[in-house]
Amino acid sequence: MNIFKNIFGKKTESIKTYEDFWSWFQKNENNFFEVVKNHRNIEKGFLNKISPKLEELKDGFYFLAGMYNTDTAELIITADGNTKNIVFVEELISHSPNLERWKFTAFKPANDIKNMNIEMAGYEFNSENISFYSTEFSDFPDEIDITIVHNDLNEKNKSEVGNGTYIFLDNYLGELDFLNNIDNLTIVGKQETENELIPIEKLKDFLTWRQKEFIEKYEGVRYDIENDEYSIVEAKLKSGNTLIAVVNTELLNWDRKASHPWISKITLKFDGSKNNGMPNKTEYDNLSNIEEEIMKELKDFDGYLNIGRETADGEREIYFACKDFRKPSKVFYKIQQDYSNVFEIEYDIFKDKYWQCFDRYIQN
Repeated sequence: MNIFKNIFGKKTESIKTYEDFWSWFQKNENNFFEVVKNHRNIEKGFLNKISPKLEELKDGFYFLAGMYNTDTAELIITADGNTKNIVFVEELISHSPNLERWKFTAFKPANDIKNMNIEMAGYEFNSENISFYSTEFSDFPDEIDITIVHNDLNEKNKSEVGNGTYIFLDNYLGELDFLNNIDNLTIVGKQETENELIPIEKLKDFLTWRQKEFIEKYEGVRYDIENDEYSIVEAKLKSGNTLIAVVNTELLNWDRKASHPWISKITLKFDGSKNNGMPNKTEYDNLSNIEEEIMKELKDFDGYLNIGRETADGEREIYFACKDFRKPSKVFYKIQQDYSNVFEIEYDIFKDKYWQCFDRYIQN
C-alpha cells in the first residue's frame, strides 16, 4: 500500500466553489496560523499553498497576510485594482468561516495618514513629501481629475517614485475607494506644476465630498432604451475588411451620461478570414444568441444601457454603459465560461463618465 501511495501521491482536493476553498482552508488553518504568526518559512508554508488554490477557484485573486493583533492572523483578499474581479472578492469573503484566530478581509483597507510612511527604492512616501490638486473641466463637470505631487519625482526616477506613490495612495485611501472615487490620476514632480498644492491628508475629505455631490445629483436617474432607434455604421478598414456597427446614437447624445459611469465591453472572437472579417451563418446565429442572453440579464431599468455592437476583423464587441460594475462582471464571466468552446471571449470594465470611448460614433 505504501508503494502505491508513494507512486501516486496524495489525492488533492478540487477547488471549484467558495465553499470548497474555505473547507480546505479550515483543514489547514492551524498550520497556517503558526506560519504567519512566527513568520517562518512563510513562502513555502503559506504563500505557495494558498496561491494555487485561489487560482484554481478563479484567476485574479491576490492576497496579503499578517498578524491583525497578537492573537489573530488576517488574510486580505484583493483584486489588485482590477474592476472586473471586485465582485468575486466580495463573494469569496462573504462565504468565509468564523474562525477564532483568523480575520478575513475584502480589499486592502484604508489607513490613517499619521501612520503612513512607505520606503521603496530608496525613496520615502508620506504626508511630508506628497500633496495634490484637483483639475476641473467645464465640459466634464463631474469628472474627478486628481494630480498627485511628489517632491522628489523627476524624469530619472519617474517609474520608481510613481509606483511608490501609487502604492501609498492605495494604502491611504483603501483599494475600493481608490477605484470608485478617482476618475483620472496623474503623478508629477513638484517642479512640474505651479498649481496651489493641498496637503495629502485632505484628499479623503475632498473625495468624500465630491462623491456625495455626485450621488445626490444622479440618484434615481433611469433611461428606457426600448423605443430608441439604432444607427448602422459601415466602413472599409485598411485591411480591406468590412466594419459594421449598430449603435444607439440617440443614447449617445443623452445629457446624463455620468449617471452610468462604468463601460462594460465583451469581445467574442471568430474566424472571419473567409468572409471579409465577418461571421458565417453559424457564427452569426451563435453571436446573436449570446447577445440576447446578455440582454436578458443586463436591463436598462436596472442601470445597464446597451450602447450597441461593432463587428470587424473576426471580432464582435458588445458595449454597455452601467451604473455599477458588479453584475456585468458576473454576467460576462459566466458567458466566458459557458461559451469557451464556441468563441475565444475577453471582457473589460472601466470607468468613462462621459462615454468618450464612443465619440467616434457621434457625427458632427
